[in-house]
Amino acid sequence: MRPVKVGLLGLGTVGTGVVRIVEGHQEDLSSQVGSPIVIERIAVKSLYKERNIAVDAHKLTEDPWEVIRDPEIDVIVEVMGGIEHTKTYLLEALERGKHIVTANKDLMALHGSEILAKAQEKQCDVFYEASVAGGIPIIRTLIEGFSSDRITKIMGIVNGTTNYILTKMSQEGASYDDVLKEAQDLGYAEADPTSDVEGLDAARKMAILGTLGFRTDVELKDVGVRGISGVSKEDIAYAKQLGYELKLLGIAERQDDAVAISVQPTMVKQSHPIAAVNGVFNAVYVHGEAVGETMFYGAGAGEMPTATSVVADLVAVVKNLKLGVNGLKAIVPYKEKKLKSDDQISYKNFILLQVDDKAGVLAQITQVFAEYEVSLASVVQTPNEQNPGAEIMIVTHDASKASMDKVLQHFEGLQVIRRIKSVYRVEG
Repeated sequence: MRPVKVGLLGLGTVGTGVVRIVEGHQEDLSSQVGSPIVIERIAVKSLYKERNIAVDAHKLTEDPWEVIRDPEIDVIVEVMGGIEHTKTYLLEALERGKHIVTANKDLMALHGSEILAKAQEKQCDVFYEASVAGGIPIIRTLIEGFSSDRITKIMGIVNGTTNYILTKMSQEGASYDDVLKEAQDLGYAEADPTSDVEGLDAARKMAILGTLGFRTDVELKDVGVRGISGVSKEDIAYAKQLGYELKLLGIAERQDDAVAISVQPTMVKQSHPIAAVNGVFNAVYVHGEAVGETMFYGAGAGEMPTATSVVADLVAVVKNLKLGVNGLKAIVPYKEKKLKSDDQISYKNFILLQVDDKAGVLAQITQVFAEYEVSLASVVQTPNEQNPGAEIMIVTHDASKASMDKVLQHFEGLQVIRRIKSVYRVEG
């Protein structure tokens, strides 16, 4: 029985996990797919790097093209990262009739449509479960589990680094800078944490989820992005006082075929399940018209959780290979993209204002909200011990983004307001 031969691009954290699972679970894998799965060639950065896994040196190469062009290889598993060079490798692999499994969210967010179109042309599989939320099978769920439903909202914690930071700030009252340094020391955050803390990593994942959930071509530029670097421990304390937790949420919504996708720090009602997702864990909440609310929770990164998703995709490719149905499951977006305007995007808001502590201030502020037809759910005014003024916490009812922008712009010129300290979306 001919084994299915795999070419592996990358032998870092996830690549090592893939080798461990494929070699360690060979009996289970063979029984599922009907033949052995063999990792035939592995492209690495250096042949001489010390590794914490034993690999046959004859399988290693520093040239990815040797793997791509090997006629014996059936499937390419890409876990090396990178965008432009990697896209070139994968398009050539597809041109040669090889199936693709990738964990590369950056590549799929930016060039996924092109890669999937090439896969469809060549009748090849491209699976990328591990590109979003590590070990949580959310992509397969969106494609298959919700195939008969119409998804109206996807909301998720899809970046473990930022969730770890916000969790520590919430539970220990620590400052952002202190927790970020701790996260870097523990290896949860990179030396340059920009992609994580400014929301770019989460935005790429939400572009993928939005594309799959709404069957339209969501591009990275369509995602509004705001990170957590401006979140203070005072903001978190105020949120808790009002019964909320602050989380960096990716939110994709659809109404009447118009979509809106964003990533931003959001106040989530403590009674909502997503508010209880802490540390480096991820969770994705999906609302379908038929099924209602569902939530998927698990490890969003790490060697074995991510590698498990990669190998699950590999098994799916091999099963398709045995059945002769490769390339039939590619989800190429088919709906015309319609983005919501600022008038159509609507949600609750939290605003924290530093104001003069004198009579009539609150009346002036509420008059501005009334002028732009924004109704208020709650208003709390407290003295500020650090300043001679006062602080006002306001939570609105649902209001359009356009109206809220006008309110905030008006506040900038209102003399009784010393500072607009914080503005957050509110969910739950």
